Amino acid sequence: MAKLRLSGVENVPKTGAFVLAPNHYSEIDPLIIGVAMWKVGRMPRYMAKASLFKIPVVGKLLHASGQIPVERAGARGSDPLAAAKKIAEQGLAVVIYPEGTLTRDPDLWPMRGKTGAVRTALEQGVPVIPVAHWGTQLVMPRYGKKISFFPRKKIDVRFGPAVDLSAFAGRKLDSATLAEATDVVMEAITAIFEELRGETAPAERWDPAKHNQKDTGRFEQ
Repeated sequence: MAKLRLSGVENVPKTGAFVLAPNHYSEIDPLIIGVAMWKVGRMPRYMAKASLFKIPVVGKLLHASGQIPVERAGARGSDPLAAAKKIAEQGLAVVIYPEGTLTRDPDLWPMRGKTGAVRTALEQGVPVIPVAHWGTQLVMPRYGKKISFFPRKKIDVRFGPAVDLSAFAGRKLDSATLAEATDVVMEAITAIFEELRGETAPAERWDPAKHNQKDTGRFEQ
């Protein structure tokens, strides 16, 4: 259904644990990122919201490949940080979407991030590799119910160099530190996304709270 054009593959560690931090605007993104990682020789493990595992085809593939469903905050389910620690100790690649859900930005730009990705990286002492992709919206639009198989689409996936988080080493991982580090990661993802789109992102990153939008569930586009 799509042809992936990969770039920046030299930035993906060949061995050892790391957190892969992608942008997110289509429910088929995890499948596309999974294929991209497989093509560069690393098997990804996902810290993804449990609802993704209920999507036909996508959910079956996620289960079969040993991915980890994580319930929303306050719900019963796996502890994402404990699971990430276990995976990191095994030297595997952990995919964590910093936005936590599909972006609410009207033009699909990365919105404000959450702290799970950087917390995992800083607590486990592993690098964060930013990655952006463009084209998955042609295969499955945001909150779309159908996948477009024909004609075959082109999707660009670009991996960036590890985000420099050295400024946060040794600091207490309180909310302020994690928020600051998360913003650094989101800036790296957005910069790569700008390159792929050949456009400039909005000066201010979209914040659902400022637009009376919930962080979970579908929303009016």
